[in-house]
Amino acid sequence: MPLLEETTVPQEHPPTLPVVIIGNGPSGICLSYLLSGYKPYLDTTTVHPNPMLFRKLQETKHIPITEQDLEYLSEGLEGRSRNPVAVLFDTLLHPNADFGYEFPPVLKWRRDKQQHIPHMVLGKATPGGAWHAMEGSMLTISLGIWMELPGVNYRDLTGGKHRDVTSDRATPEEISTYYRDYVKLKGLQKNFVDNTYVTSVQKLCRGQEVEDLENGQTDQGEDGRVGDGDNEGFGGNGKESVNNGGALWEIRGYQQVQSDTHVPFCLFAENVVLATGASDSPVRLGVEGEDLPFVFHSISDLGLALSQKRLDMNSDPVLIIGAGLSSADAVLSACNSNIRVLHVFRKDVDNPDLIFKQLPKTLYPEYHKVYNMMCSQTYTNVPPSSSKFRPQAISIASSVCAKMCPKPQFAADEGASARLFPDYTSFPEHCLVSFQPDRKCLLQGDNSLKAFKISLALVLIGTNPNLFFLKEQGQYLGKDPTRPISCKQNPIDIDPYTYECTKEPGLFAMGPLVGDNFVRFLKGGALGIASCLLKRLKKREKLISNGRNNII
Repeated sequence: MPLLEETTVPQEHPPTLPVVIIGNGPSGICLSYLLSGYKPYLDTTTVHPNPMLFRKLQETKHIPITEQDLEYLSEGLEGRSRNPVAVLFDTLLHPNADFGYEFPPVLKWRRDKQQHIPHMVLGKATPGGAWHAMEGSMLTISLGIWMELPGVNYRDLTGGKHRDVTSDRATPEEISTYYRDYVKLKGLQKNFVDNTYVTSVQKLCRGQEVEDLENGQTDQGEDGRVGDGDNEGFGGNGKESVNNGGALWEIRGYQQVQSDTHVPFCLFAENVVLATGASDSPVRLGVEGEDLPFVFHSISDLGLALSQKRLDMNSDPVLIIGAGLSSADAVLSACNSNIRVLHVFRKDVDNPDLIFKQLPKTLYPEYHKVYNMMCSQTYTNVPPSSSKFRPQAISIASSVCAKMCPKPQFAADEGASARLFPDYTSFPEHCLVSFQPDRKCLLQGDNSLKAFKISLALVLIGTNPNLFFLKEQGQYLGKDPTRPISCKQNPIDIDPYTYECTKEPGLFAMGPLVGDNFVRFLKGGALGIASCLLKRLKKREKLISNGRNNII
């Protein structure tokens, strides 16, 4: 297979790499930066506001953080991540950020090209991951400066944009541009291969020579694994191994070179890092009719319908299901286009777990606008003055008509400021029972059934990672191996300081896969993984030099 361009996966002899990273979002980018010889040191011109941590940092101020005891440094720190190294790295980059301060980082970065670890980052699009697919007009939940990666100030790279204290957030377009430019600015392009789709990752058992693997001469047993044997010789092409177990991973997939050309590839790696995020597979309701053509699971489908003029103010309502930020974005998008909205969610509006309860009103006014409507513009609480916008329940059978069409109950006093979008109606503590081919939906709540005619439905109840390329779809890696991997309910079980999977040596996970859904904290995975691999190299008293194994 010919080499097509500079960033094409090499094919003539499948290379054996120390590290292959699957996913080129901020997780993969940050790890690539740390594996490329960039080393964090304490900036002795700064003072960390945490005196205990600052004292620890001063004890070893001439040693890179990646070579220090991360468990010792993390001890006693608290933050909004379950992973201690994530909290550590965040407080080094953004000291006291949770208290509203904007202190400068206490780290300075030096590059030692002799201590980089050759690696390859595989991504489905250009560097930036899922940020390229997000609606460009929205604003990020995190402040723009919290989205930045080590070594490059976000505002410097985005023209110094700083709105004000209430709106110093960024659009996905700004963030995706920042990540793409970051890769170029830090000279990481040679590590990234775009438009690649991984279809299989499996561990090869010990004992087979790399040359035989490259020639397809494998003695495979169950699940395509190579027969057991001795582990000598698994450094690969004379390289020093950075894998404790000594086995290899085989990564297969294809690269989309042109719109209709898929080029297969095969790589071998001593270590694989899962940095795929959580947006691959939308969570489904599992109800009748969910596969009908007017039912969608992405907010982008609403944007497409609006741009194609398939919806207008005279259309039947859009049904939006979910009580998270994606559903709130959909509500705002539809209401701003004068589209009627039925908003259905299972929780009560006073449930403390609602994300709106955790967002400051001054910083997130648009989401609190939606939350205000969720509370005040419920189906049984729509003022008579707005009756023309009231969704009409449709009887499915005369025997249940009374249950499906309850008599409206109007509030005696409804603040006019709450009704910024009179075309909106919420259905707290309701669930979707079914969709029908005639575009009718059946809702259940308050011990009653309600049916409505809709134009389209958006099911926005979350996303799960799609790890189909792993054995058992990666389920065996979870904290609960009997359940699918879920970023909130069942993340991948890792060592808290190295991010190595507890059930699979040589396999690492970071970002949403281990519960870190915000960029602020997913960077901690890069610190933990890079520190682990660099310490293993140092332990063997042999570093991999830059350029020794040119992989592209």
